[in-house]
Amino acid sequence: MEYRQLGKDGPKVSAIGLGLWPLVGGLGRIEEKDAVATIRYALDSGITLIDAAQSYENSEELLGKALKDGYRDRCFIATKVSWKYSRADVEAAIESSLRKLGVDYIDLYQVHGWWDHKYPIEETMEAMAAVRKQGKARCIGVSNFNAEQMKRTLTITSFQSNQIHYNMFSRQKEAEDIPFCETQGIGVIAHSAMAHGLLSGRFKVGQQFAKDDYRSRLDRFKGDTLAQYLQVAGRLESVARDKGISLVQLALAWILRNDTVSCLLTGAKRPSQIDEQLDAPGTTFSDEELKRIGTILKDTPVLMSSSQTWFAHVIEKLRNRLR
Repeated sequence: MEYRQLGKDGPKVSAIGLGLWPLVGGLGRIEEKDAVATIRYALDSGITLIDAAQSYENSEELLGKALKDGYRDRCFIATKVSWKYSRADVEAAIESSLRKLGVDYIDLYQVHGWWDHKYPIEETMEAMAAVRKQGKARCIGVSNFNAEQMKRTLTITSFQSNQIHYNMFSRQKEAEDIPFCETQGIGVIAHSAMAHGLLSGRFKVGQQFAKDDYRSRLDRFKGDTLAQYLQVAGRLESVARDKGISLVQLALAWILRNDTVSCLLTGAKRPSQIDEQLDAPGTTFSDEELKRIGTILKDTPVLMSSSQTWFAHVIEKLRNRLR
């Protein structure tokens, strides 16, 4: 495993991290014992950063169970405050997270979602800085903030990372946001690294997803649009074959080619998927290979970001639960 510094002054974390949303039912139901086993296998394999969230169902409780028997010392816990961002909300959320995780502190505490104008960012980030000062969080970060929002946030307090939706099929962040992180020493955590499976090489045209799999509600996983994505993925797979690696390894290595990326998050649902991912760090590309990949990616369908669609899905689930 390769380890990278989280931003200019943060601790070292594994270049590959494990996101827990798929393990708590986002991509279909998984037995708890299998989810715990996958988390522990990741930690045993050298992955240190495990990412949860207040809004990821029972992700924090699940991680807390996995961290028993000595696993806490190997884990860099990243979790997030979701939905509401007032000072009181942040304070209550981190206390809840500490309790569910069964730990004394969180390694990276993040503001989840997008800039919410209902909550003054000054109040939110002052509350985040306070939990860091109190030792309840070692580092703090944001997610899906654009360059202008990060610039304003830095006038309130420093932060180590920005978790963004970034992969071969979602490259909007390359224009301004990733360069801003680079100049300011903010570590990028790239989530949805395999485009929710579109870059896994496992899907076929006409693929059907279970009703409890949120991909069943996304346009990019339906009909002609799915076929277009898979056609592009197939051409990328030919590049991978020429390099003697898998499409998964190509997709992850392509993200990690950028040193501003401190960690990418994958959504492994079983240990065998982790094994394939571990060989991605250290893979390099020639200029010719990057040009070939860039030409292929020009044919990527243009749709609303799946992370935006995902967040809308999470909010709808919450509303349904409260009705």
